[in-house]
Amino acid sequence: MFRLQTIGRGYLCSGILEQCSSEFTTKTLRHLSSVWKQSRDIEVEGVKSLSTAEASAVMPKDENGRIRDRILTLETMSPLVKAVEYAVRGPIVIKAGEIERELNQGIKKPFTEVIRANIGDAHAMGQKPITFLRQVVALSTFPELLESPSFPEDAKNRARRILQDCGGNRSYSASQGLEIIRENIATYLEHRDNGIPADPNNIYLTTGASDGIMSILKLLVTGDGLSRTGVMIPIPQYPLYSAAISELGAVQVNYYLDEDNCWALDVSELHRALSSARKYCTPKVLCIINPGNPTGQVQSRKCIEDVIHFAYEEKLFILSDEVYQDNIYSPDCQFHSFKKVLFEMGPEYFNNVELASFHSTSKGYIGECGFRGGFMEVVNMDPDVRTQMIKLLSVRLCPPVSGQVAMDVVVNPPQPGEQSFEQFAKEKKTVLRELARKARLTEEILNSVPGIKCNPVQGAMYAFPRIFIPPKAIQEAKPSSKAKSLADLHSTKKKVQQLPRSATLNRDKGYSSLPLCINQDIPFANIPTSKGQPLCLFDKNDVNFDLIDKKALQHMQELMISIVMCQGIDLSLHINELKMDMVHKTKYSIVFKCEIHGAAPRGYPSCENK
Repeated sequence: MFRLQTIGRGYLCSGILEQCSSEFTTKTLRHLSSVWKQSRDIEVEGVKSLSTAEASAVMPKDENGRIRDRILTLETMSPLVKAVEYAVRGPIVIKAGEIERELNQGIKKPFTEVIRANIGDAHAMGQKPITFLRQVVALSTFPELLESPSFPEDAKNRARRILQDCGGNRSYSASQGLEIIRENIATYLEHRDNGIPADPNNIYLTTGASDGIMSILKLLVTGDGLSRTGVMIPIPQYPLYSAAISELGAVQVNYYLDEDNCWALDVSELHRALSSARKYCTPKVLCIINPGNPTGQVQSRKCIEDVIHFAYEEKLFILSDEVYQDNIYSPDCQFHSFKKVLFEMGPEYFNNVELASFHSTSKGYIGECGFRGGFMEVVNMDPDVRTQMIKLLSVRLCPPVSGQVAMDVVVNPPQPGEQSFEQFAKEKKTVLRELARKARLTEEILNSVPGIKCNPVQGAMYAFPRIFIPPKAIQEAKPSSKAKSLADLHSTKKKVQQLPRSATLNRDKGYSSLPLCINQDIPFANIPTSKGQPLCLFDKNDVNFDLIDKKALQHMQELMISIVMCQGIDLSLHINELKMDMVHKTKYSIVFKCEIHGAAPRGYPSCENK
């Protein structure tokens, strides 16, 4: 009860009762505040708080008094997790947090605030919550509020139906989600798709769309070497996909959107990417983001038909990320769900193409990122595989019930004639109008800056401009004299050597942990390395490391990338560490993390398991 009262107090404080009487709000807050204060005085018998020093003192030590080595270290942890990158919450965001703390401490800077544009968190950027959604979630979480005359009856009715489906309490739901909410989602989908039927049994509530995407990918990723699952993703992409692919050990297959054609998806590019990928993996999955993130395009119906035909012919499982389906700004564009188009293409397609589509509470006009509500609809899944998926979903028990409630409001909003409809419609219209205005403003401002070109933002919440680097800036960025010896490497004959997949998993055979390295007779080191040793790409006899500084290291990284990218290979490369021999002071090891994305060009070894 205390937990529910505390949560209820949080909702009251968050502004969900702006329309309520001040007497009710003040009285309720006073009661909840007293409960909150009492709870802070509760002490758990036998539990003592330890300072950092005290905690260190009780850490396990060996017979010599030394702290024991940790079982889990960077060297022993999963290499798949280390390979994950998620720029949305990466180093730039961490630095932004540090700057914010410094500003709060009064440290003077040439600016007064940090604007967080790294993530589509609408409320964090000032978008106001939808009152009706917050009311229904509050009523479902704190049922005592159902007795209050300050809440509208249509919000209470929805909360009562949800609580009844929960058995009158707020315990775990079914792993697939509350049945009443899945039924409401099916009704919503049928209305959205002009009467095309939707089965509640094919609908799964998820912890945001990301959870659903990960769950489907877990089912699809199998094999090793040439049989390893390939996942086709658009470039530019939402980093969730590359992160999930790395975590699961799948193979990322890039297909490139056509920037000169407003980021359109060209099926000929899909054919190119697929043909290339089949040389080193087994592509099974085609990921589509519509409307586009981060490119802001809305796919035409003709484009969707072409993609579905391609997936049908090539036997690919389609993942359709449709979380921005309510964010359409261009009057010339319309959202078409993949399921609707699939059905209208006829039974040959609708009964055979396997499709999972995703929606979320985090985007659209709702913008409720924190509730982590979402769902996926999966059609044409093998019944035996469906049983396995439900088993997989049951491991995480159930998605957050509060997130399920929020999702229910998205698919079951107030209808004309209901008490809350007028206010809800006004708030929804205001949010979408403001997003459309900001989309146009973003495009106009970016295009007004010399050297920047931005395509029209047709939908979603992002713009992806092109920056043209001036010739003088390119000249300035060329390697300095300090890195001259590194630049000279560019004229050396290059080779690309692909290590077997076991190299990324098993050091006992003497392989480096790098899946791809650049190998030359001089000055790159031999491969494989000796057991347990880092890969030393340069030897002190070939490069004057006394001249290396941070800028030179940056040039070295750019050089390494250029060696392979000039051959048509898509690759990311990062300097992991720079080690110096403390005895000789001049001997360095430079350890890189190097990832290849796509096929090696003709004449170079492919990613086959050799």
